[in-house]
Amino acid sequence: MKKITIIYWILTGLFAFVMLGSAIPDVLMMDLAKQGFAEIQLPAYLLPFVGVAKVLGVIAILVPGYPRVKEWAYAGLTYDLLGAIYSVAASGKPAKDWAPMFVLIALAAGAYIYYHKKLKADILKKTNNSLPGNQSTAGFDTSFV
Repeated sequence: MKKITIIYWILTGLFAFVMLGSAIPDVLMMDLAKQGFAEIQLPAYLLPFVGVAKVLGVIAILVPGYPRVKEWAYAGLTYDLLGAIYSVAASGKPAKDWAPMFVLIALAAGAYIYYHKKLKADILKKTNNSLPGNQSTAGFDTSFV
């Protein structure tokens, strides 16, 4: 369980760092972000929307609990990456400009996979702790006993 948790937080932390790093220039409408959008023929007015969506997604994957929101956040951030890859490729840029973004897709997939492994490990731990013979109450209220 400890190994799964460590790997989960490393992958999730890296993914969150990268996505937040790409969101800040969008939210602030920095010249670099405007130039990037102009090169792939997207309007600059989309920058704050995309940036805020990324920030909210990062918050959702970092805040404990809310599993359904996390699922949507992972999906949304992955769609953002896939859309970026497609847009850059469709604009005629060479593969060297868009192919490295598949590393971020792999990072997102790794974080998502380990999120589910961590969830299963947590459930298993609670289940094992609540078996007869264990003194743990696995978080259940036993004040009525």
